[in-house]
Amino acid sequence: MLLVLAALLAGFLDAVVGGGGLIQLPALVVWLPGAAPVQILATNKIASICGTSVAAATYYRRVRPDPRTFGPLMALAFLGSLAGAAVASRIPREAFEPIVLVALVVVGAVVVLRPSLGEETALRFQGRQHLGAAMATGAVIGFYDGALGPGTGSFFVIALVGLMGYSFVEGSAKARLANWATNLAALCIFVPQGAVLWGIGLAMGAANLVGGYVGARMAVARGSGFVRGFFMAVVLAFVVRIGGQVVGVW
Repeated sequence: MLLVLAALLAGFLDAVVGGGGLIQLPALVVWLPGAAPVQILATNKIASICGTSVAAATYYRRVRPDPRTFGPLMALAFLGSLAGAAVASRIPREAFEPIVLVALVVVGAVVVLRPSLGEETALRFQGRQHLGAAMATGAVIGFYDGALGPGTGSFFVIALVGLMGYSFVEGSAKARLANWATNLAALCIFVPQGAVLWGIGLAMGAANLVGGYVGARMAVARGSGFVRGFFMAVVLAFVVRIGGQVVGVW
């Protein structure tokens, strides 16, 4: 029941702005102490893809993002996640955490100092440059998701809003589609390995799905201001958690 509750909250947070891994992964670690790390990662992905599926479908129906952007973004995110999963065991986690921490602090400061950021779409690139930026975003963040994972949805929102100039709502819509692709790619690695704990994963997936549906509808209905608030809360949580790991607090 605790895992199902964690999945419900994670699905809601993921649908609004990403970062559900802050809730769901620690819950699996704590409440499945006998599970192997690969089983925890695989079961988390099964639960997550249920939520991202319904959130992506809800955003698509209500926001109608441009397929000329999210198509290449999803394709490169899928390939990047496959590559990341393939080399995950060879990359030390310590190499990523300081870089991620700096990026979060910088992005959080930019959002605070520029209140108008993300209120409406004002694209910074056009034509081939726009397509190239979308593909690079998908490949880099997809690789991160395959190799490490937590916060992938938030990083997609960061890139789409801060780098490419989308509004928070439209950026969140594309982020959910790309995050669905990265989850699917990871499962292409984990399922053949027999790593998924199906009973727990599907129960959490059902809860994650409900949370994703509610979160996506609320984000679209309440607009960019609501998403912005959630975004800043998630960035702050990441800074505290990763910063504590870097300096050895936990």
